[in-house]
Amino acid sequence: MKWILHTQFPEYLKDAWNTLLEEAITNVPFLRYEYLAAWWETRGGGEWPRAQLALVTAHEQERLIGVAPLFFVPEPQGRPTLLFLGSVEISDYLDFIVRPADLERFVDGLWVFLTQELPFEWQALDLYNLIETSPTLSVLNTWSPQHHLTLQVERLQPSPYIPLPGDWEAYLASLDKKQRHEIRRKLRRAEGHTSMVCWYCAGENVEAEVEAFLDLMAQDEDKAAFLTPVMRQTLRRIALAAAAHGYLQLAFLEIGKEKAAAYFNFDYHGRVYVYNTGFNRRFNDLSPGWVLLSYLLQWANQNGRKEFDFMRGDEAYKYRFGAINRYVVRVTLLRQPASASALGAASTSVQE
Repeated sequence: MKWILHTQFPEYLKDAWNTLLEEAITNVPFLRYEYLAAWWETRGGGEWPRAQLALVTAHEQERLIGVAPLFFVPEPQGRPTLLFLGSVEISDYLDFIVRPADLERFVDGLWVFLTQELPFEWQALDLYNLIETSPTLSVLNTWSPQHHLTLQVERLQPSPYIPLPGDWEAYLASLDKKQRHEIRRKLRRAEGHTSMVCWYCAGENVEAEVEAFLDLMAQDEDKAAFLTPVMRQTLRRIALAAAAHGYLQLAFLEIGKEKAAAYFNFDYHGRVYVYNTGFNRRFNDLSPGWVLLSYLLQWANQNGRKEFDFMRGDEAYKYRFGAINRYVVRVTLLRQPASASALGAASTSVQE
């Protein structure tokens, strides 16, 4: 393989990157080229001001084989470290971008490249937000002892999701009787309100709709603190990038033509990913968040979506709507002095 270290985002690989992702071990919106490019522009909303890009690609006869979307930071937790682009706070699922058949040899070659070819010293490869079922985890578990590496695995958070049956009534029937009654009651109360209640997904004028969403989000005190100017800029760029590539689902509930609730989702490859929410406190008595979520679940069932993914966090409402847990993990590989030499020489390498 030919290995390339990119110190700038390789725009010429954008199409090949996203095409590879379609066949990759983990195909999620957080690994799309445009998402990670938007994340990198602000270093994750200011989370990593000292980050240096260390993005590595592997090629065979001009064919893109794999992408290791990495960056370098000098001293998180006291040691120079490589992390996944997207780490840690605002990207729920991360991984290497590689086809299943190429994963083992990609990991082998990548480790050689990282230990022998990078222009800076590092001590840890710290991989946050891997889905616990990712093949990467099993490969690293098998591979690391063979190369005398210290592997640490930490379960981070649940990422509750709802498997969808494809029918709204069948979905409701799968819920606890009390919860099913509560959803129907809140829908009836909203639909019987004296002001017209409707919901829609942003289509035209997306920029203004994104701003309206961010304003709703900021009505929550904790989210307002989270929405620093640079974080607001980051979420705006991510939303617009998703809209440009056809997988933004920015949904609003309106009561009397006033926005009462909003969901910023990714509608991607048969799954709805709930990224963030915002609510107008004036309408709390009508439970606008529950009402809009109910409409979105009805839409997802009717439109053939197979999962509704709430992603990281164990908020109670997710389980009331029937979500079940899966988890994301953090995998840390610590270098030992003999590890690089034990693996032999790397393949051809280039820096860009």
